[in-house]
Amino acid sequence: MILGVQFQGQVPANSTRRWFTHSWPEAWRVAWMVAPTWPMVDGDAQIEWRVQVDRQAASLLKYFIEIRNLTGGPVDIEARYAVLNS
Repeated sequence: MILGVQFQGQVPANSTRRWFTHSWPEAWRVAWMVAPTWPMVDGDAQIEWRVQVDRQAASLLKYFIEIRNLTGGPVDIEARYAVLNS
C-alpha cells in the first residue's frame, strides 16, 4: 500500500471548494480521505467531502475532490490518498 498527501488547502467558512488531481494510473485502486488540520476542535464534524472521477486517457484517471466546510470559520485541510493495490 502507498500512502500520501496530495495537497493542502483552506476552505472558507460555510463554503465548498473543489480541487482536481490528474494522471493517476487506471490500474491503481485509490481511496481518498480528507482531514481537517486546523483549527483543532473536539466537537461536531468540520468538513465533508465527495470524490468524482474522469477518464482523461485510456490508462489515466483524473479525480475531483469537493470539500464542504460545515463551520462558521475557515478550516485548513489535507487531502490524503491510499493506493490499495500497489
